[in-house]
Amino acid sequence: MEDYILERTDDGVLVFTINREEKRNAINYEVMDGLQKAIDEAASNDEVKLLVITAAGEKAFCSGGDLETFHGLKTEEQAYSMLKKMGDILYQLATLPKITAALLNGSAVGGGCEIAAACDFRAARKGAKMGFIQGRLAITTGWGGGSLLLEKIAHGNALYLLGTADLYPAEKMHDLGFIDFLLENPDLPSLIHHMEGFLNKDVNVLAAYKQAVKKKWESANLYQRIDKEIRSCAKLWEKEEHHQAVEKFLSGK
Repeated sequence: MEDYILERTDDGVLVFTINREEKRNAINYEVMDGLQKAIDEAASNDEVKLLVITAAGEKAFCSGGDLETFHGLKTEEQAYSMLKKMGDILYQLATLPKITAALLNGSAVGGGCEIAAACDFRAARKGAKMGFIQGRLAITTGWGGGSLLLEKIAHGNALYLLGTADLYPAEKMHDLGFIDFLLENPDLPSLIHHMEGFLNKDVNVLAAYKQAVKKKWESANLYQRIDKEIRSCAKLWEKEEHHQAVEKFLSGK
């Protein structure tokens, strides 16, 4: 079974589905490569107006990086290589010349929230729990999600989510500005109901507005800030506190 599914609808929507339900849709290298493929397809195909990122099943949108896969990364250099790969992918996602939306069908933790933060819009199932819990593992956000979050919501709200490293229901995340749309049924038709205004616009109009967003972030040195965030995470990744926290988490599963 493939770790991701990529499909396009007739109305200009490209859907990328993380297909690792048994791993709570955790990210591995294959999913990273698939997301890069989706971004490239969306960028080059004028028939695509909206890229949706979602996941298989009803329980989890994404539990972040696959700890069993990445726990073998011990040094700062090893961690930076993995973090930088995904950080660059998420920067491309954030600056894509097409509209993007994360459809959170279930819980989103750690890197799952970072992926969502890179999208233009976020829709979530009511009651779903989510949070930037990286602090529990003695690291910071490492894929650029912290820097992206600070661009997307109020400074105090972003710092609250990052610093508390806790899980919050979708309703609370909506109040804090992270979730745009609360859904009873987290399926594609429910999301499209909120996004259909984009789908009847000329693709060049949408690209022009997204270019304006990209220029704003270039002037704010977002890419450089993301790289510094990644380097900070890589330094913490190497420390024993992080490895002990991961060991404790894995042994408790």
